Amino acid sequence: MSGAPGPAVTRLAARQLRRPALVVAAVTVGMSTLVVGTYARTVGDAAAVQSLAALAGNPAIRTLFGTPVALDSAGGFTVWRTGTVLAVLLTTWGALATTRLTRGAEESGRWDLLLAGRLTPAGVLVRHLAVCTAAMTLTGILLAAALATAGTPAAGALLHAAGLTLAGLLAVAAAACAGQVFPTRAGATGATLAFLGLGLLARMVGDGVPALAWLRWLPPYGPLALTRPYRDDRWAPLLALVLTAAALACLALILAGRRDVGAGLLRAPAGRAPRDWLLGSVGAFAVRRMLRPLAGWSAGIGAYFLLIGLLVDSLTTFLADNPRFADLAAQAGFAGLGTARGYAATLFALLAIPIGAFATARLAAFAAAENAGRLTLLHAGPVTAARLLTAEVATTVAGAGALAAVAAVATWAGATVVGGELPLDAALAGAVNVLPVALLGAAAATLALGLAPRAVATIGMLPTAGGFLLKVTADSVHAPVWVGRLSPFAHLSPVPAGAPNWAAVAVMLGVAVAVTGAGTWGYRRRDRWG
Repeated sequence: MSGAPGPAVTRLAARQLRRPALVVAAVTVGMSTLVVGTYARTVGDAAAVQSLAALAGNPAIRTLFGTPVALDSAGGFTVWRTGTVLAVLLTTWGALATTRLTRGAEESGRWDLLLAGRLTPAGVLVRHLAVCTAAMTLTGILLAAALATAGTPAAGALLHAAGLTLAGLLAVAAAACAGQVFPTRAGATGATLAFLGLGLLARMVGDGVPALAWLRWLPPYGPLALTRPYRDDRWAPLLALVLTAAALACLALILAGRRDVGAGLLRAPAGRAPRDWLLGSVGAFAVRRMLRPLAGWSAGIGAYFLLIGLLVDSLTTFLADNPRFADLAAQAGFAGLGTARGYAATLFALLAIPIGAFATARLAAFAAAENAGRLTLLHAGPVTAARLLTAEVATTVAGAGALAAVAAVATWAGATVVGGELPLDAALAGAVNVLPVALLGAAAATLALGLAPRAVATIGMLPTAGGFLLKVTADSVHAPVWVGRLSPFAHLSPVPAGAPNWAAVAVMLGVAVAVTGAGTWGYRRRDRWG
């Protein structure tokens, strides 16, 4: 490497981050401006705004979608419709990108020669943090400019964009800190996502339970609601995000100088008894590798859908007594909330996204293990590539089914506690109904594993997250029918409120099997180290 190594490290980090950063920025800006542009058609007159505000005043609505502010303006309505979604998008992407660029690169050995020179771990880390900060800041600037250009007040646009930017930066700092504590990328990513999940639950509980409103001060999501953009424009709550992000970033830099290269502060205890369970076959080893991530995903999905079940009686009773509000909820994109089964069907449709993310994450971890050389001995032995991949895919599919069952049981348990009319078999039917969409995500990730292993995460999320965004966008702009029908979500029946669309289920499962087969074929033919 010629010249100073520091600037070269910065340029490499920027090069690795630029494409996903542009995609995230485009989604953030596009979704926000789309809602602003369709505000008049979605909400309508002043009477509809007042009715929508009354609907959103229900504790269940506040818990699910946040506390509404300034619904009589396009900016306020946009914050309510997209604020939480975009905050989750930016924080999740920031966490995943940071652990990939830092702990992931160090774990794979790509930093060994770099850190053997003049640069220190803290020096390399601060340069990656600077690149992530620049990417988040650019997204915030573009969002503020787009909202102001679309006609919303500049003060509210700037405050909303600043809040989302700071939430993303806090996630980056938390991921950097976790990368110093845990010796693996998977451990750092899991800890950071758990932190973000607890923050989201704190926001939901704080919005829904007045006695626990103080939970909204907990970062990274709660303070965003307290800013009340387009109405009060409070900047003070963002101080909690600034201080927390700065503290975590400083802690990460301090810890980076107090650990060995390639290691974390946490280490496996020496001299422990061998753990040889589930090592007797390729399939058993795939199950062993999945159990710990599955437990984490089950805890997060179970907690969320337990809360969904606990809210079923409050929301359905309110809408049954106020049919006008049910109509307005449908116009705002939340149709079918008036009955327990319709409520479950509406919320279960979202379940395909986290299950698809789980499946994609498992196959991305498989690709990372191969890239790091941890599968070399398996490939050198009497184990075919097809057998190895088939075991991983089959285990992932089983894990997806387990997550669907967890969501169904959690929703049923919550509904049972509050006396909601949602039998266990209905909850199971609603959760299983979305599995074909999630399996399309697993199939896409398998195809990427065979043809483009560096893009497993991106391609794997196209049928689920991409399909959901396509459907929402097509519905919002009243696009031609065929555009919306490109999304697999357009073919889901509202189970358990209605009967499954068996034809669509068969087609999606058939496509999933065919795409998985193509991915397996490609995996068998490509160079294992190419």
